[in-house]
Amino acid sequence: MKVIVDFCLVPLVGEVSLSPYIVACQRIFETQGLNHTMHAYGTNIEGEWEVVMAAIKDCHLRVHEMGAVRIHSSIKLGTRTDRDQAMADKVNSVKAKMNAS
Repeated sequence: MKVIVDFCLVPLVGEVSLSPYIVACQRIFETQGLNHTMHAYGTNIEGEWEVVMAAIKDCHLRVHEMGAVRIHSSIKLGTRTDRDQAMADKVNSVKAKMNAS
């Protein structure tokens, strides 16, 4: 089953910059071959359910290995059974409607 996920990982560490942890997760998504788009407060990911969830687990494991004792993550996800829909399809649909009005 395909899934589109909005994933936000926040290591609870004493550092102000979290970018090294985010870089580690972005590399995991790339290694897994997942289509992903980083945004200011998280990452959109699309792919097969098992692969996406395994990548999210790998992010947690890697960030713990990097020294974060606690991690808070939020996940919003969506699935469809009527057709395949990519992240770009959803965005393009809204843009087309905006341009039509």
